[in-house]
Amino acid sequence: MSRQTLSLPSLRRSSLRKMSFEQFLRTDFGEGSRVEWVDGEVVHMAPVSNEHSDIQTFLTSLVRSFVDAHRLGEVRCEPFVMKLGKNLPGRSPDVLFVSAANRSRLKKQALFGPADLVIEIVSPDSRKRDREQKFSEYQQAGVNEYWIIDPGRKVAEIFSLDARQQFQQIGLDKDGTLRSRVLPGLWLRADWLWESPLPSVVSVLRQWGIV
Repeated sequence: MSRQTLSLPSLRRSSLRKMSFEQFLRTDFGEGSRVEWVDGEVVHMAPVSNEHSDIQTFLTSLVRSFVDAHRLGEVRCEPFVMKLGKNLPGRSPDVLFVSAANRSRLKKQALFGPADLVIEIVSPDSRKRDREQKFSEYQQAGVNEYWIIDPGRKVAEIFSLDARQQFQQIGLDKDGTLRSRVLPGLWLRADWLWESPLPSVVSVLRQWGIV
């Protein structure tokens, strides 16, 4: 067998090839691939919808603008990978925030350790993964705040890590406003996320007093 038959394209056809996390970071899975590293295996995820992509872009822009304005840390989005811990997976959240105090965890190719805040936008194929597997992993790793945004069910939830290192749900305000504890002063109306088109980022930043 020639070396050519062991090229990256043949590797991409295998969704469950065992490899180390270091090999995972060095591998080219192809443009547009959505992959995570779980139990030594490469897990390929389905492409996202327009709605999912729009909400991800909206939330990334808002969180990044807020964080940059107050110089609070760093924001990354998928496909950037977060290696949760020594015996935990390498996940690729839709949006993540790393505080300035934890900036040393952020390396060239991945975040090594938990983010301070993680946002996952639920797709039809990811509901169980986001609500069960990732919920448990993020809690175990010590992610301080976890947002689950479910456009299909029009549900937005925030979970905050308590003193026992367990996620507790933060209730929304009576008007449906979500408020972050990790980023005090960052808030948004949940129903904004279901609008089409979404509110402009500038309009939200004006309400926050950033622009």
